[in-house]
Amino acid sequence: MTTLAPGAACALPEVPEAPPEELRERAWAARRALGTRLVVLGHHYQKHEVIEFADITGDSFLLARRGAEATHADLVLFLGVYFMAEAADVLRAPHQTVVLPDLGAGCHLAECADIFTVRDAWSQLTDAFPGRRIVPLTYMNSGADLKAFVGEHGGAVCTSGNAERAFRWAMDQGDMVFFFPDEHLGRNTAARMGMDPWSPVVWDARRAVLGGADPDRLAAERIVLWKGFCNVHTTFTVRQIDEARERHPGVVVIAHPECPRPVVEAADEDGSTEYIIRRVRELPAGSAVAIGTDWNLVDRLRIQNPDKTVFCLNEHICPCITMNRITLPKLTWALESLAAGEVPNVVRVDEDMARWARLALDRMLALPG
Repeated sequence: MTTLAPGAACALPEVPEAPPEELRERAWAARRALGTRLVVLGHHYQKHEVIEFADITGDSFLLARRGAEATHADLVLFLGVYFMAEAADVLRAPHQTVVLPDLGAGCHLAECADIFTVRDAWSQLTDAFPGRRIVPLTYMNSGADLKAFVGEHGGAVCTSGNAERAFRWAMDQGDMVFFFPDEHLGRNTAARMGMDPWSPVVWDARRAVLGGADPDRLAAERIVLWKGFCNVHTTFTVRQIDEARERHPGVVVIAHPECPRPVVEAADEDGSTEYIIRRVRELPAGSAVAIGTDWNLVDRLRIQNPDKTVFCLNEHICPCITMNRITLPKLTWALESLAAGEVPNVVRVDEDMARWARLALDRMLALPG
């Protein structure tokens, strides 16, 4: 879990009350005052009002790496959610400090699996199949404690962009892959590998014995998927794709692999946020593109690609609530605090936990291919 560094400020943000333009001017003034001491990392799903302050934009892992590589900066301000800031702290240079403007910025998907239920599941699996080599994999969208768990037990982390490579690596390492916390990414990855996407066994932590799975099925299958999901990506439906094609004949439909399997099957393409951004840019002028991912990113792509018709599969979707906890007032508060010499909301991962989590991330970086 996210913790505060010893001596770090722990007060709730004294969110300034002022018109947006005044806040923007104050935030930029503080940002300029901090100069090269600060690097600001912004995830693609952040609000427009804060993403403009990002020195680097990207997905969670890219940002964590780029923050650590920005060795000129001793302050790393993360515009994202807690597991991202934790990853940045795990990878940071020794002289760097990671700050999150709102420590309440969590992630529903990451919270679908916690260290206690994962440890219990691991004990049940290893006890039930003592002769099997079980390799744990965790999605980047997980807490540092789960990354440390897989690091300590011979596993690795994966992103939505390299999940197939990670799964293939894990299957070469052992004879059972235990993947958490996103069932849908796991199912879609199995399909990419040429497997029946419905063959992996689902482990439901709400079921006390073997996650509700049939022991014979567990013994026969090579992939066990945690029953977890993203509450944004699971709002997309096949009907929305059908309606998009009715309104825009020839539309290219791209879904994020956190979407349910039927949605990914009905889409033309699926891929990570970086893949989606690249594909929209590559498509010829005049193209219509329907995208199944967070509304903030889709709206930004619409603005950045005025020669195309870019829209969200569900234009009435609520953007990720926890991502949107990072607001302009909170960002202004954080920047002005840093400029005044105060360092609030420092995210610090326990040293031993960070060591194991880094090992899991290093294994991901070393994946073949």
